[in-house]
Amino acid sequence: MALFAKRGAQAPSGERLRIGVIGAGHFGRFHALKVAASARSVLVGIHDPDESRAGQIGREAGGAPSLPLDVLLAQCDAAIVAAPAEHHFALADAVLRAGRHVLIEKPIASTLEQADRLAALATETGLVLQVGHLLRYSAEHKAITERIARPLYIEATRIAPFKPRGTDVSVILDLMIHDLDLVLAIVDSPIESVDALGAAVSSPHEDIANARVRFANGCVAAITASRISLKTERRMRLFSEEGYLSADFVARELTMIGRERGLPLPGTGGFRREAVSWQDHDTLAAEHAAFCAACLDGAPVVVDAAAGRRALEAALAVTDGIAETRARMQRSGLIGQIARWAE
Repeated sequence: MALFAKRGAQAPSGERLRIGVIGAGHFGRFHALKVAASARSVLVGIHDPDESRAGQIGREAGGAPSLPLDVLLAQCDAAIVAAPAEHHFALADAVLRAGRHVLIEKPIASTLEQADRLAALATETGLVLQVGHLLRYSAEHKAITERIARPLYIEATRIAPFKPRGTDVSVILDLMIHDLDLVLAIVDSPIESVDALGAAVSSPHEDIANARVRFANGCVAAITASRISLKTERRMRLFSEEGYLSADFVARELTMIGRERGLPLPGTGGFRREAVSWQDHDTLAAEHAAFCAACLDGAPVVVDAAAGRRALEAALAVTDGIAETRARMQRSGLIGQIARWAE
């Protein structure tokens, strides 16, 4: 078995990456199918405590077997960790210590200390550690980052109807982290403060959340996430030195008002309007292609441990901000007053 463990080492032409999938849930199934369909990878097996579920997905993905973790790691060059978030650290740690590259679904870990330990281990071993922030590979991410570099204010909304899947973590780590990661990719500045509020409605964790994130350079981002809405909506508006940009991720449409791109707007003193749309894009296949390129060709890791840690740090700051807001409301008696009004 060929294992191209050290960063910068390139695989022989035509070599395929032997990948094992850890976790046979919703995303684990998608990962297994993409690995099996790729020309650059081979699905060697699936590991999950539910062996029947792992076997079912393996058959769907071309006959890959359900394997114990130690057997899976002995047979693969790399592994994809698609287990519940609470297990990300332990599983990724095991993969790296076995000398295998790893793609971890977001979030990278549960704590910053865990994220730092994984980053240090990947550096020490020279292995690829990629974090599954899927939107980094999307057409909309590219469209926005190509046009906006100096944002002043960002407004993001990501809401969806309730689904039991994903409720092992808060809506912050489930949905909001996508927009946090995109905002962090655009705003090149440390977070200065976070004001946030949220509530657990249908699960033990926050199902709705709103955060106002202020950066050291003065940029402010207002981000809303909900998984108990009646409709699906994913929008972002950016006010910047380059102009104004509005993106509808569901409709796959983007409009930019500025001075550099698009058709002239008569009577506006030189402003232009650009309208952009994009076709459906297989972001998971693009993520896998980037992972294979990093492992086989020594290509740069698109979303590395540092990026995963920064997104986790922002998400944890929002979580802490919600706790602080709740504590202030309790001290002031507002929560009890609201409860009495509800009666």
